[in-house]
Amino acid sequence: MTGELSIPVQGGALATPQEYVDFTEAWLANRRLSANTRDAYRRDVRGYLSWCGEHGVEPLQARFTHVNEYGRWLESCVDQRTGRTIAATTVARKLSGLSSWYEFLHKLGMIPANPVTGADRPSVERDHSATIGMSPGEVDALLRAAADDSPRHHALLTLLADLGLRVGEVCKLDLTDLGHERGHRTVRFSGKGGKPRRRALAPGTAAALDHYLQQRAAQVHVAVEDLSGPVFVSESGRALDRHAVFRLVRRLAERAGIPSAAQLSPHSLRHAFATTARGEGVPLEDVQDAMGHADPRTTRRYDRDRHNLDRDPSYAIWAARARRGNAS
Repeated sequence: MTGELSIPVQGGALATPQEYVDFTEAWLANRRLSANTRDAYRRDVRGYLSWCGEHGVEPLQARFTHVNEYGRWLESCVDQRTGRTIAATTVARKLSGLSSWYEFLHKLGMIPANPVTGADRPSVERDHSATIGMSPGEVDALLRAAADDSPRHHALLTLLADLGLRVGEVCKLDLTDLGHERGHRTVRFSGKGGKPRRRALAPGTAAALDHYLQQRAAQVHVAVEDLSGPVFVSESGRALDRHAVFRLVRRLAERAGIPSAAQLSPHSLRHAFATTARGEGVPLEDVQDAMGHADPRTTRRYDRDRHNLDRDPSYAIWAARARRGNAS
């Protein structure tokens, strides 16, 4: 947090920066969240408190008008990764987390009401995903580029593509998470909210993973079964982080000649997993289970996004014009 905050709360007491840290940690401890989500919420609250300090707003006396002002400020901020202003979905997520934080303080009796409740939140389109998707052919091209690059990168992107895992889930995989169950090669991991999950590895996925682990074991002169620690490690032996995977996807997508390479992310492979599975006739509920979506509406969003493009009337208009041109 930037600067010192001296903020009167109910009863005339003062809340110090450390007390706000304590409030936030207590709030997070009362929610079932993954470590990555907790970190994101911490950053969001810290950013809001910094904004309050810079604008002379007392957080525990904030009104919905202050939250509106903060929301408009967020909308004007530039995302350093993209060079564009922050997406409406990101602003909505930050305000949602802030609302939960305030609601927790309200239940503790620290504030009379949640100021985010009456705030004007950005409208978020629910009919399609903001993630730039990929066609099956583009995924194939990306995996070929990964195979040419290194066994590690091929195994990593194959897991993302074939299982539709979140990048954080893949980065946290440990070798003890790999196993065999009822004739299947499997991987166990913690999903969103810390929920334990299990997925099967298809033959090609398992082969890519085995090839990488065999190479890794040979480099340190041990048997594969004697390897330990994270599944995917850097040259220094530390677990790969999501930022490294983000850069990897874009670098290999550019090498593969994918037109949208500069806009892709690891989540693009998760998006492609959902749309490809539905295109191959996999039932919606099976895709929902595989992706770990608690709400089927989240899975349907990917499906609608696929149909919105595949069934765009512009293709019919173009085809009709082409037929007329050929007939004349």
